[in-house]
Amino acid sequence: QVQLVESGGGLVQAGGSLRLSCAASGSIFSINAMGWYRQAPGKQRELVATITTETITTGGSTNYADSVKGRFTISRDNAKNMVYLQMNGLKPEDTAIYYCNAHLIHSVYGPRDCWGQGTQVAVSS
Repeated sequence: QVQLVESGGGLVQAGGSLRLSCAASGSIFSINAMGWYRQAPGKQRELVATITTETITTGGSTNYADSVKGRFTISRDNAKNMVYLQMNGLKPEDTAIYYCNAHLIHSVYGPRDCWGQGTQVAVSS
């Protein structure tokens, strides 16, 4: 069993900031990449940001949706299996449920794509 638990959502005024956290736990052998996605009412789930694992030969990399570049920053704590999303300059269009995602190797079942339950972010104008 693998669990992803998000926290840090809430209601904020436009221009404000929030920091989302996601903790992965359970039967995890390794995590290749973690990320954040969001789904607004009536819309499809979309990528917000992803971050890959640093290795001996690679430094890891980040990827952002164009709509959040320069405002959001994704980071990881590999030792704790956690990923964060610092969101600055929030806009009403950032309102959505934010989901944590992990591409990982399950200790028993191998490669898995896991999702958290989501945390609500609401930005008022």
